[in-house]
Amino acid sequence: MNDYLLTYYGDDFTGSTDVMEALVLGGVPTVLLLETPDPDFIREQFPYVRAVGVAGISRAMTPDEMTAELQPKFMALKALGAPLFHYKICSTFDSSPTIGSIGHAIELGYAIFEPSSVPLLVGAPALKRYVVFGNLFATVAGQTYRLDRHPTMSKHPITPMSESDLRLHLGKQTARKIGLIDITQLNVPQADLQHAYQTLIEQGNEIILFDTLDTAHLQAIGQVLWENHPELIVGSSGVEYALTGHWREKGIVQPAMPLPSPGAVDQLIVMCGSAAPTTKAQIEWALAQGFVGIRLDTARLVDPNYAQITIEQVLKTALDILGQGKNIILYSALGPDDPAIAQTREHLHQLALDSTSVSTILGKQQGLILAALLKRTGLRRVCVAGGDTSGQVAQQLGIFALEIVTPIAPGAPLCRASSYNPALHGLEIAFKGGQNGDKTYFGAIQRGSAY
Repeated sequence: MNDYLLTYYGDDFTGSTDVMEALVLGGVPTVLLLETPDPDFIREQFPYVRAVGVAGISRAMTPDEMTAELQPKFMALKALGAPLFHYKICSTFDSSPTIGSIGHAIELGYAIFEPSSVPLLVGAPALKRYVVFGNLFATVAGQTYRLDRHPTMSKHPITPMSESDLRLHLGKQTARKIGLIDITQLNVPQADLQHAYQTLIEQGNEIILFDTLDTAHLQAIGQVLWENHPELIVGSSGVEYALTGHWREKGIVQPAMPLPSPGAVDQLIVMCGSAAPTTKAQIEWALAQGFVGIRLDTARLVDPNYAQITIEQVLKTALDILGQGKNIILYSALGPDDPAIAQTREHLHQLALDSTSVSTILGKQQGLILAALLKRTGLRRVCVAGGDTSGQVAQQLGIFALEIVTPIAPGAPLCRASSYNPALHGLEIAFKGGQNGDKTYFGAIQRGSAY
């Protein structure tokens, strides 16, 4: 027996910190690991936690790569003995049959956890993500779009969303039967919702998608999840918002104490690998506030013949600016329509390299740059924007665990890193998804407070 309530694997780093934030603010002490968990190590280093997560990068992997990545981590997390395991996906359902396949992850989960059925909860109202009659909607700049018309996801460079009905989208990745608890079935007494859920299982549905429009829906779904104890749950951080709401109501956990601000820092380094419009607005706001921008030559950074000299040039420029006491933003693109994206892909094609690997290659180079800057400057707070970028950067920094310092924007908290590199142990770092935060987000990270 143990005190763990939940374990989870996040298919990208920013999504993994999103889950950790939802748990901690919901009253569940949590540690996020960046490697395969060892039970004795966790109990020794983090004896106070009730949830354990692993931050991964499976969202950017092929199915074969996902198998190698997920099988050992799924088995290690299962061994911790928590009653629930959550495979965390992005709330914009980033996936395709060939990259980040959620269907393939479910197949692997079935083999290891042997569930009777898998609940699928994608909506997260706190992040302005909604599912209605099986279709996913997301809000950006105050306007809500069906996902196949979303200004970012419909143009995503790796996994563009051309279908908003999640059953149809997921149906291209798995042959398992998918059922739906729609919004009309959520606005009923809890006993009726439970009956509808059990009926779908009895009808042979192996995946059960839940509509989600508001927090009341999450509360009802949270009760269904906890009472049925499904061995495997797939979904966004809406899963944690649902569960923690129910756990608090039942007294299983207590409300969390407020997390104080760590205060401001004199200088901040921001590393951006996101092409999202939200990140574009954040870069432009920060530049207007005096941050100095350094555009990365992405075509040269992904080219083995020019990568090292390009890194050295970036470091020289960045160190000169930091030496003047200024903040810097190093960015690979300015919005989804930046010509640099197509140019980099074309350059990879000329090099006979797989264009789908651009985020992995570029993220590694950005991580090397950031690690070198931190080593030479001793700065203790940074921000990384972009889910795929964050995973690669974290590896280059030798980070093995993260804990929340303070919330900044929903899904993008400021964290404290545990690192095998003594110089980086205790580093304050924010891993921000491309669409998280308002335009002042980088300023809030420097300030150490959302307000």
